[in-house]
Amino acid sequence: MTFDEVKKEVIKFSTDRNWDQYHTPENLAKSIAIEAGELLECFQWSPNYDEQAVKEELADVMNYCIQMADKLNISIEGAIMEKISKNAEKYPVEKSYGSSKKYTEL
Repeated sequence: MTFDEVKKEVIKFSTDRNWDQYHTPENLAKSIAIEAGELLECFQWSPNYDEQAVKEELADVMNYCIQMADKLNISIEGAIMEKISKNAEKYPVEKSYGSSKKYTEL
């Protein structure tokens, strides 16, 4: 299945249930943060994790991100590529390779 097909399925799932009325950018941003917190909770007390729980929480985060991008007419692929390009300028390989320092410290 392609990413475009996945995006269409995510939108269709919500549309079929008439949930779009609740999916304002504000509500979607809140939902992304909430689900990201639930993903983090999978690792709260131990580096060991339940793979199924992680997959489900990660899917929830991604589903809301897809819905938000759709609502705001943002190309996910385009946004990611723009950000990679911006980060490549901030973190040139020759300065950042193997380093966890922020770009302002390189």
